[in-house]
Amino acid sequence: MDSDVSAGRATTSTLGHLALGLTLLAFGVGHTGVIDNVAPGDAAVLATWIGGVALFVVGLLEFRAGHGGAGTAFAGLGAFWFTWGASAGAEVSAEAAGLFLLLFALLALTLTAASAGSGLFGQGVYGLLFLSLLLIGVASFAGSEGLAKAGGWVGAVAGLAAWYGATAALAKWPAFSGRAAGRGVTATG
Repeated sequence: MDSDVSAGRATTSTLGHLALGLTLLAFGVGHTGVIDNVAPGDAAVLATWIGGVALFVVGLLEFRAGHGGAGTAFAGLGAFWFTWGASAGAEVSAEAAGLFLLLFALLALTLTAASAGSGLFGQGVYGLLFLSLLLIGVASFAGSEGLAKAGGWVGAVAGLAAWYGATAALAKWPAFSGRAAGRGVTATG
């Protein structure tokens, strides 16, 4: 564990990754159809408050602490989750929903590039989030339930990775890189 984590630096970053992980896991599982009577919209309340509001606040705290990379990641993802959760069940075309997901897939791609060198829990989580949003966005345009399910599975794996990374940082479990688990984009400041 590096000095940033032992000095308490990972507190907001770890909280952000926990919120991201739980929200992504619920979002992903909802798209897989693996649990009867659980659909993507059922994750809306969690996405609005945990993935949306909590992540946005964590992003603001990261900006205040001078960590622009983590601030951008958490505030941007907070805006995504809040908007997605608040609009769940709204009457929009499949194309509009697909465009929304594809636009935020670009944010996830930016976060993936910005977290180069941060290992599995940084670049890996954001890369999987990008792939999940891309697959579900394209599925919206194509009307493909199978593609949406595949995107859901990728999202669920991303959620589990984010959850593990944050939990590993808190519990001082081994991480899969030389950096502290849960740091993600924070490595670029």
